[in-house]
Amino acid sequence: MLATYSFAIWGLWLMLTTVFVQAMVASVAHRKQKHYVPGIIDEKLSHESFVFRSHRTFLNSHENLLMVFGPAMLAMLTGMDAYWLGMLVWVYAIARILHMSLYYVVATEANPSPRSYFFIVGFVANLALLIMLGVHLVA
Repeated sequence: MLATYSFAIWGLWLMLTTVFVQAMVASVAHRKQKHYVPGIIDEKLSHESFVFRSHRTFLNSHENLLMVFGPAMLAMLTGMDAYWLGMLVWVYAIARILHMSLYYVVATEANPSPRSYFFIVGFVANLALLIMLGVHLVA
């Protein structure tokens, strides 16, 4: 199974590594503030603050990770097509990295913001994975 799904497994590894890096960035940004309480973000902060953006980037990825990780693991366990699973996992992983990068550098409250487009790409990849998994399970 590992050889068959190695492309998808490396994509999942990239997702987990990305979230780990986001946690480190958010922790460092938080601790560089003049006054901080561990685990608490000042509710007055908004998109102009890198502390806010790094925290939200981590939380957003954390919130979305299970929604793609679970179906990907189920797809591997049930023998879904390895090529399409790998492609969808990598599209999602790359979209999340681009989303993260834009969230770090673009301080805007506008909606949609540039990062929104990559959120949508990841969302569509996840939706396609869920649909293909459902079709696979029914077949």
